[in-house]
Amino acid sequence: MVLTESTISLKTGDSAPEFNLKGIDDNMHSLNDYSKKGLLIIFMCNHCPYVKAKIDAIKELHDKFKDHISIVGINSNDSMKYPDDNFDSMKVVVKEKGLKIDYLVDETQEIAKKYGAVCTPDPFLFDSEKKLVFHGRIDNAMNPDAEVTEKVMANNIEKFLDGTKN
Repeated sequence: MVLTESTISLKTGDSAPEFNLKGIDDNMHSLNDYSKKGLLIIFMCNHCPYVKAKIDAIKELHDKFKDHISIVGINSNDSMKYPDDNFDSMKVVVKEKGLKIDYLVDETQEIAKKYGAVCTPDPFLFDSEKKLVFHGRIDNAMNPDAEVTEKVMANNIEKFLDGTKN
């Protein structure tokens, strides 16, 4: 689904829609739980080959920016249609892959719709006031086996943290 462009309903400067979703830690997480300089919300899932290809990049983003940026994964897939995306499988994937992010489930797809997320992975970068700074791609590799030549999200996070315009 990475080849599908999102139907962007949020524009730069728009506020992040509120959410209150269950995480794989069995706790509820809301938008206001995140108070670092920035928040990266990535709509993702377990079964998608495009997401699987970006796991290392997501881990790299976390490792590089964890002091300034919170990273949250939101799985909005219907686990009835995609059994690999069920809640228990989310826990397994995070453990097996060594992801150190909050991974939340959006069982009704309501939150994905509010953000305009229609593909996975679909990342949204917000500032500390939860205003959209950047919506785009993790990198420029359009297929799971394509070579990455530009780290799009990392570059935009760096610009954001440096105070330069995206």
